[in-house]
Amino acid sequence: MDSLKSVRRPTPARILRIRKSAKPSKKKKIEIENAPNLIPVYQDEVHFQAQATITAAWYKRGSKPQVKSLPGNNKVSYSGFVRPDTGELFVSVPKWFTFETTIESIRKFVRANPIEEGMMFAMILDNAPWHKKAVRLIEDVKNIEYADIRAKVVFVKLPPYSPDLNPIEQVWRITRRENTHNKYFGSKNALKETVDKAFSRWAVPNEQLQSLCSFKRQN
Repeated sequence: MDSLKSVRRPTPARILRIRKSAKPSKKKKIEIENAPNLIPVYQDEVHFQAQATITAAWYKRGSKPQVKSLPGNNKVSYSGFVRPDTGELFVSVPKWFTFETTIESIRKFVRANPIEEGMMFAMILDNAPWHKKAVRLIEDVKNIEYADIRAKVVFVKLPPYSPDLNPIEQVWRITRRENTHNKYFGSKNALKETVDKAFSRWAVPNEQLQSLCSFKRQN
């Protein structure tokens, strides 16, 4: 197996082709995941509501189960990044979803995930307005304050309304199904503790998210 040091940094032309891939298909994602000098990362934001969310479940026939619900608009927000090569999930907790918090979250991810010289993250994200502005600012070489991110990240934009092409959506669904649906949270802090605990088990390499979030072609 080739060592990471033998992998060359993507050429400017290669980076440009990736950045201009406006509508990456599943085939394109497989190509990105199999590129030797690119590490795919799927990014997305999510809200978890403290108000009870009711879903179908098994109960005794004739019973009428009820779930208490916390009143008000209490929610916890996360910006998440998942690496399909290892299954690792990285999250930050922005107060709002803006281009500033997007850039901050990306920088936190890059600093928390050092990679070998010559490797780059191919960050796949949707076309939320705050994403578009963040990417535009980061890619502008005149903005030297983002040079640290440009040195490690190229961006791949998803086509509109294509959540099926971003497998991190499955992470949010599993988290809700296993940890928040049909449950009562007496406070926003109680909700955050539950979600943080669920995320913590994926903060290290794991087969569950590695399998769930990979588009790699099976041999």
